[in-house]
Amino acid sequence: MADDEQEDQKEYRWETGYEKTWEAIKDDEDGMLDGAIAEIIQKAKRQRQAQKTKQNRLGMMRHMFVVLDCSESMSVPDLKPTRLRCTVKLLELFIEEFFDQNPISQLGLIALKAKRAEKVTELTGTSRVHLKALESLANVSLTSEPSLQNGLDLALKSLKVVPSHASREIVIIMGSLTTCDPVDINLTIDELKKEGIRCSVISLSAEIHVARYLTQQTMGTFGAVLDDAHFRDQLMSQVDPPPAAKTQHNSLIRMGFPHTKNEVEGKDAPLSMCMCHIENLEEPSELTTTGHHCPQCNSKYCELPVECQSCGLTLVSAPHLARSYHHLFPVPNFEELPFEAMPASSSEFTSDVRECYGCAKALGQGVDKVADKVVFRCGFCKQFFCVDCDIFIHDTLHACVGCNTIPGVDGLVYQQSSKSDQVDAHPGPSKQRGQFAM
Repeated sequence: MADDEQEDQKEYRWETGYEKTWEAIKDDEDGMLDGAIAEIIQKAKRQRQAQKTKQNRLGMMRHMFVVLDCSESMSVPDLKPTRLRCTVKLLELFIEEFFDQNPISQLGLIALKAKRAEKVTELTGTSRVHLKALESLANVSLTSEPSLQNGLDLALKSLKVVPSHASREIVIIMGSLTTCDPVDINLTIDELKKEGIRCSVISLSAEIHVARYLTQQTMGTFGAVLDDAHFRDQLMSQVDPPPAAKTQHNSLIRMGFPHTKNEVEGKDAPLSMCMCHIENLEEPSELTTTGHHCPQCNSKYCELPVECQSCGLTLVSAPHLARSYHHLFPVPNFEELPFEAMPASSSEFTSDVRECYGCAKALGQGVDKVADKVVFRCGFCKQFFCVDCDIFIHDTLHACVGCNTIPGVDGLVYQQSSKSDQVDAHPGPSKQRGQFAM
């Protein structure tokens, strides 16, 4: 009996996954295994960057609903500690990254519970609201099975009223292999296709035919995760704005740039309450003198971006628009070269050392000797960078360090090149094709 109990407590290998299995890998005398691992790591780091393609029109003002499966299947421990806990943790990172890269976009959360769909948060541009809602979802009871159609219908009702110039998207995280729907789900898929709403699915179990069909009909993406690292990559791939849909119209958007009132007629600004918390019972509005005032109706808000509740004007700051603009003119991919092609430093103190221009790390030495077999060179300033700086420049900084710091090198030369390429590719009166679709 004791032997049977011990066997029952053991888990299959595919259930437990891997936990620091790389620590068991040792390099041989020639270091060939270590070099192979370093190459795999480099390719994994640059995979997302290599998949990016240059687009002339992008949906920069995005309205996205994240539909989360909260059925019994999310309690499976193949993702540590459970599917739901792992998903909530990765969603917190995704929300922060989403609003950092898309500051003028809005996000909403929908939970699929017991064959029903529940809207956890409305479409809003405040990440704090979503992060607080995720904390409550982490402790929700997981029962029954989900209804994919109910979740799609609930998201469709909210996205239908979104203006046609905005990009409308649904990202579904499914852990179940089944869905219990009230009617034919093909009717909902046809309606989503007609409205031009892009649906993407991330499956935590296996490929599901109805989910694959949904993504094919709505021009979305489908992915079945392998482990938590692959799950994170699949989720972060939804951060970048997608190509603008054919049904998405170009139009001018009225936006307001709020101002602050520090003094009024030589006196301190009067105490007032902000509109964003005035009806919030959990975080009631407080009397303060600081805030952002709408230039049209003079309503006060404590954070940006936000849509004015009084006049409907979208309130943003100049940095928000600047951060959205870099998606249209990304930094071109650097040229990948072998380490031997990099010239030595010209300094008399480090004449034999090859340094990364971004972080000044000595390449090809120490523990990173194998990882630095490949370097990356900017095509404009001709400076060399390590793989970490290459990823940081393209994913976070969005500007080449050498082009912006070396005198005589135009920091925006790649943007000007992109604009000239678009003009050459589309001669005539279509000069506005390079502008992003708001």
